[in-house]
Amino acid sequence: MSCTEIIAGKPFVEQLTHVAKHCKAIISWGSCASYGCVQAAKPNPTRATPVHKVITDKPIIKVPGCPPIAEVMTAVITYILTFEKFPELDRQGRPKMFYSQRIHDKCYRRPHFDAGQFVESFDDEGARKGYCLYKVGCKGPTTYNACSTIRWNEGTSFPIQAGHGCIGCSEDGFWDKGSWYARLSDINAFGVEANADTIGGIAATAVGVGIAAHAAVSAVKRIKGNGSNATTSTSTVETSKAQGE
Repeated sequence: MSCTEIIAGKPFVEQLTHVAKHCKAIISWGSCASYGCVQAAKPNPTRATPVHKVITDKPIIKVPGCPPIAEVMTAVITYILTFEKFPELDRQGRPKMFYSQRIHDKCYRRPHFDAGQFVESFDDEGARKGYCLYKVGCKGPTTYNACSTIRWNEGTSFPIQAGHGCIGCSEDGFWDKGSWYARLSDINAFGVEANADTIGGIAATAVGVGIAAHAAVSAVKRIKGNGSNATTSTSTVETSKAQGE
């Protein structure tokens, strides 16, 4: 929200304070209310301010996203009305049931990330095959939201499925974290703690090691087989000699 916005002759911040006075809690819908969003991007000339920095004496439930997912918005209200309590929140005040996992964790393109198969530029062969969008700026590895599971428009799709990387719109200050197409660095997500930059090399090395191991085992089997045949032949000759004598 903008602290300088005037509605009906009064600053919006005054109206928010008035409305919040008798609220049990406040749900901050979207990234604007939760973090300030693009309006709060540096240098923030309009002094855009998130709700929790104005209202400090009430529980604040943040449901960020630009915009937030409709089913998530509905579910938060339904949960409160059904159980008569607030959902468990993370340290940023977001409902854990929707913001406890990264988009990357449940992304259907994740196997391509693990295999080192990346889109290098939009509309290349990797893009047409549906490879991981990490190298063209996808922020899924650092963005917490339910986009990859609930999706949008009644579960029809989400940005990554449409071919564009996640821009991280549900994270605080995402507008000030560089270009949407700037590649994230030092993402540890392969195996236990391997850097994504080395995944392709690791995958290729693993294949090479597998081929070498297979060749070695095959060679050992051949050697053993040849040795067995030689022993059998020698035994046959010796038996024949003994019978001749």
